Amino acid sequence: MPFGGYASPEQIMRDRAEYARKGIARGRSVVVMQYADGILFVAPNPSKALHKISEIYDRIGFAAVGRYNEFESLRLAGIRYADINGYTFNRNDVTGRGLANLYAQHLGMIFTESIKSFEVEIVVAEVGEAAEDDQIYRITFDGSVFDEQGMAVIGGQAEAVGGRLKERYSEGLPLPQALDAALAALTEPGGERPPVTQIEVAVLDRGREHRKFLRLTGSRLEKLLEAAQESQGGARQPAAEEAQAEREQAEQAPDTAPPIAPEGDIDTGSGE
Repeated sequence: MPFGGYASPEQIMRDRAEYARKGIARGRSVVVMQYADGILFVAPNPSKALHKISEIYDRIGFAAVGRYNEFESLRLAGIRYADINGYTFNRNDVTGRGLANLYAQHLGMIFTESIKSFEVEIVVAEVGEAAEDDQIYRITFDGSVFDEQGMAVIGGQAEAVGGRLKERYSEGLPLPQALDAALAALTEPGGERPPVTQIEVAVLDRGREHRKFLRLTGSRLEKLLEAAQESQGGARQPAAEEAQAEREQAEQAPDTAPPIAPEGDIDTGSGE
């Protein structure tokens, strides 16, 4: 081996991790969060054919960022796994945890054994019968699995987007308010929100029969955004009216301060 051609295993892993992180950060973030009736997925995506958000099985959804060909191969592998296990055993035996473990094994093996690691980060979410049964798993490029509580952000400026989302997130948000919070978090301060035609939105709705996954597009999505804007406007209106009333009251209030007498009219009490 020529001099200088050796690299330690630690350095190789660091280089692979840095390479994958840079590739993932180049994309736009994806938000996955709980709302009152299930789990919401939101992603800026101008493409109508190349989806970042998809259905895996009856109660399970999939979201990904990074190289499309790489996370698409993972999505298809998850569908095959779910179909085979659901047919061989029982549909209830296909779980989000099982899929998360499958993806973790695949990504971990690729990261340690392949020359190039996958430039992907994915979320597997499963909606339960009640909110406390919902599961959201985030799987990173090296096969690490994180059990997220309430929400997850992947790709792009995930830390900044996650910080903005935490300021707006609360348990039990209705769908319009949850969608508004997700879009606000995905929009940089001072920036404009992407138009309806350039966002991808889907839900796992626990109230639906059998298949819980539903993609929201067109007029249905527009109505949700309008409902969110109306609710935000309704919340701001009382505060604005109260402030206006205070200003009017201050302008109409009489001046109660005692008048100041001219110097020549001051009574000195001398009797002169």
